[in-house]
Amino acid sequence: MYSESDIDSAVQAGALSPDAATALRAHVAALRAVPAVDEESFRLLTGFNDIFVSIATVLMLVAMGWIGNMIRLFAPDHGPSPFIGFAVACAAWGLAEYFTRERRMALPSIILLLAFAGGLFAGLSMLLLSALGLTETGPGDERLLALVMAASAALSAGGVWLHWRRFHVPITVAAGAATLAALLLALAVAAAPVLADHLLKLVLLAGGGVFALAMWWDMSDRTRTTRRSDVAFWLHLLAAPMLVHPIFAGLGMLHGEAAAAQAALVILIYVVLGLVALAIDRRALMVSALAYVLFALSSLIKQSGAVDLSFGLTALIIGSALLLLSAFWTAARRQVVALLPAELAVKLPAIDRLQPA
Repeated sequence: MYSESDIDSAVQAGALSPDAATALRAHVAALRAVPAVDEESFRLLTGFNDIFVSIATVLMLVAMGWIGNMIRLFAPDHGPSPFIGFAVACAAWGLAEYFTRERRMALPSIILLLAFAGGLFAGLSMLLLSALGLTETGPGDERLLALVMAASAALSAGGVWLHWRRFHVPITVAAGAATLAALLLALAVAAAPVLADHLLKLVLLAGGGVFALAMWWDMSDRTRTTRRSDVAFWLHLLAAPMLVHPIFAGLGMLHGEAAAAQAALVILIYVVLGLVALAIDRRALMVSALAYVLFALSSLIKQSGAVDLSFGLTALIIGSALLLLSAFWTAARRQVVALLPAELAVKLPAIDRLQPA
């Protein structure tokens, strides 16, 4: 019911002593027989009221967007109005003043942050496109369109930064990183339109940058007892698909049946990703690549002749392996980290919560 950030906040407020907080964490870890640092905890729900408020919030944001579309200032004769996004962003900020700043409700705060960032970006994009008369783009407009997207992303990144300064919602840093990545990609395509044909490679580079940022936040809280760990969680969740999808797409996994050598390579890469996930104690990489390894293993089983059983056997093998890994995560992680250089191991999340950071 209570997150690490809640316990840390209680210590800062004097409601709980540091020794009592440490004893509580040790007690919970002992009950679970797993160090809480390996649980990769983050707060999403504190009760059904979070779901109730989230539903009402979505309805309110949809209503504000609908009303915003009635404002035709700077809007084309046909098509959506920029004030759809602006109305949603303003409403999201206003609702966050209570549900995020006062009530600290996790799920509504995430929805409001995403609505603010998305609404601001959409509103700015549509406004700039209307101002430049690009409501209907054609050949030769790619560079100007990329510049519009870059300008919108830059302004949106500034808005996300202000949101972070005001509300400190952990997912905000990931939203800002996604906006900044979109800005850099748009600038690259605007500077050299030929790069549009190599977008997946650019996404892979951007994913590497986001992953490095996630590790920086992770290394600043090795015992995962502060909000910094929550920030790292969302950054890893963003970085994982940006890294995984371009890699497997480059192997041709999006086109037809996988050849035997191709499928074997996918499984090998998944094993490597699993070792990285164990080392850094984050599961996002494995989850993001799961669909690709399921497809690859299913292809191998089909090519062996067991066509009718391919899906069932694939699900059984992968499901069993992941359940075993989950059950022995801490022990497996201890073995992987022991193989790493000492100077690297001491920067990774602690094996034991009570291990000195």
